[in-house]
Amino acid sequence: MRNILLTGGTSGIGKALKEYFEIKGDKVFNLSLSSPDYPCDITNAEQLEKTFKKLENIQFDILINCAGRGLSGTVELTSEEDVRAQFELNFFALLRVIKNALPHMKQKSKIINISSTCAIFPLPFRSYYCASKAAVNMITDGLRMELKKTGIQVAAICPGEVKTNFTKNRVKHFETNDRYGDSVKKSTEFVDSHEDKRMSVESAVKKMTKFIERKKLKPMVIIGKQKYLYFISRLVPKSLFIKVIGKIFVK
Repeated sequence: MRNILLTGGTSGIGKALKEYFEIKGDKVFNLSLSSPDYPCDITNAEQLEKTFKKLENIQFDILINCAGRGLSGTVELTSEEDVRAQFELNFFALLRVIKNALPHMKQKSKIINISSTCAIFPLPFRSYYCASKAAVNMITDGLRMELKKTGIQVAAICPGEVKTNFTKNRVKHFETNDRYGDSVKKSTEFVDSHEDKRMSVESAVKKMTKFIERKKLKPMVIIGKQKYLYFISRLVPKSLFIKVIGKIFVK
């Protein structure tokens, strides 16, 4: 039996990951607002420290940072308050969990950060979400190097679009002006209209857990058809890639 520390395990991908490991016979410690055992607002440093005091005698084999949320709107008109809230959950809370968990981790433990394909290529009117996930990828790579001698592996999983309540729960801003017209609303509706074409949670989690269970982890894995888009982005000039993405997503 392994001890798994998981954030955001009460819905979507996090819930499915929790169920997978529990079926395997592992003990899952779920940190989330609605967790029945360890309710915790991971964006609140004081709450997080109190929760870890309850776990002070536990050694974790795997940490999975899954909690996160989306944000859409223009760079210009989205409030700084909403941007800070986005980074507070997607990036800073993740950092706090890692810092609190590391003293509880031993050689051969794993840290898995659930990022996004939005971390590796940009989307218009999703810039802040993309930036928060890009930050996750960078901190993952840096931490991987720093922990190399400890035997603790660190990796990022970048899923594409998955059928969860993530789209429904995304904070959406349609504020506009003469520069953007109705592009903000149309572009958001275009992305949201593809809900039925997204990966099922079951399919995504099957691929994620296959990666997590590997003895040796690559720094990053991309889950979903967006991996082909990533491959293309590495082959063509960045100016061309951004131009094409803009034509697809700016309506």
